[in-house]
Amino acid sequence: MIIPDQAAILCGGLGSRLRPITDKTPKPMVPVNGVPFLEHLICQLKENGIFKFVLMTGYLGDQIQDYFGNGNKLGVQIQYSQGPAEWETGRRLHRAKDLLQDIFMLLYSDNFVQFDLKKLAKFYADKKKLLCFIVQEKSNGNIRLGEDGVVELYDKTRSAKNTGFVELGYMIASKEIFKFITDNNSSFSDVIAQLVLEHQVAGMVGGDAYHSISDPDRWKLTEKYLTPKKILLIDRDGVINHKAPKGEYIDSWDQFSFIRENIQGMKSLSNSGFSFIIISNQAGIGRKMVSEETVRSINEKMKNALEQEGIKILGIYVCPHHWEDNCFCRKPNPGLFFKATKEWLFRLDKTIFIGDDPRDCQAAYNAGCGSIYIGDKSELKDLSIDEQPCGAFNNLEAALPVLEKI
Repeated sequence: MIIPDQAAILCGGLGSRLRPITDKTPKPMVPVNGVPFLEHLICQLKENGIFKFVLMTGYLGDQIQDYFGNGNKLGVQIQYSQGPAEWETGRRLHRAKDLLQDIFMLLYSDNFVQFDLKKLAKFYADKKKLLCFIVQEKSNGNIRLGEDGVVELYDKTRSAKNTGFVELGYMIASKEIFKFITDNNSSFSDVIAQLVLEHQVAGMVGGDAYHSISDPDRWKLTEKYLTPKKILLIDRDGVINHKAPKGEYIDSWDQFSFIRENIQGMKSLSNSGFSFIIISNQAGIGRKMVSEETVRSINEKMKNALEQEGIKILGIYVCPHHWEDNCFCRKPNPGLFFKATKEWLFRLDKTIFIGDDPRDCQAAYNAGCGSIYIGDKSELKDLSIDEQPCGAFNNLEAALPVLEKI
């Protein structure tokens, strides 16, 4: 499997919807928490192992080059392909052809999407298409996906039926796509449409919300999302409280018993500025062994008790389904993680999930975050290398040296 180490980023747009700031500033350079948005994007790609960049600039491109230079200050290598502001994305890419490797990432400069380059590269290798990109479900989308992930229809007008996905601009491309790109002043979306007709495009479905600076409202949300936050995700049964016997469920507050070593660890982390989000499977609801209202009541009492100890609980997310329901929210599926990040605007790749079941580690990997395992490391032998936690500890207090570095 080839993992690209070069990214080409389209940076030439006018940013008309961000006027008046883009009257004097190119869109990729609009400030987000004190630095240009493009810097956040480059740093994210660097964290995924990409150190070589080609910035395809246009409108006010000299400002981009003056700021980033050759990339040394960010620990990367940057080359530039500058063209007139009126160039469309297709021509801009065509003119950068000689700077690009045989396989490279291709991105727009106004979207930020949590992604794992290894996962995307594996998808690209498995599909054997010239272009693969991350897509997200959207009711008024422009993409129709087949069951095998191959794009069946790409509709720029968004008028076709059954187009329930939209591409997010995080792509892996073969240089063979240049067979379909001319020096005509055309959009890259026209190239995508042609590649789709040739059955050469596949879409990997992402679950986390994407963020953008394409207009003022989205820009504000993106700034909130990219603001660093001290949030930890944590399981309930087996971490916060003692589990019920196997096959049984806690169905009253009287049965709920805190694990004191772990509560002490949560208090220490709270004193260091961390807040918690609880993510819990409660299959007893789906099995009709405990009511949803009872679980809600127990969780509310738990939250109150923890907050009396100075532990801040931002939210509690529960999957009520039976394991045979094939829902997206039951761990190891990541649905509740995506719901939490959408509501609290934090980066999953900058947090940790604390759990006591190997499936918790799998859920963290599927969601794109790290994990800490509370239990015996020997129980993790069936996990893949990528699913392994950052560490395994007997209790949460023992894990503090790792967690406090986040």
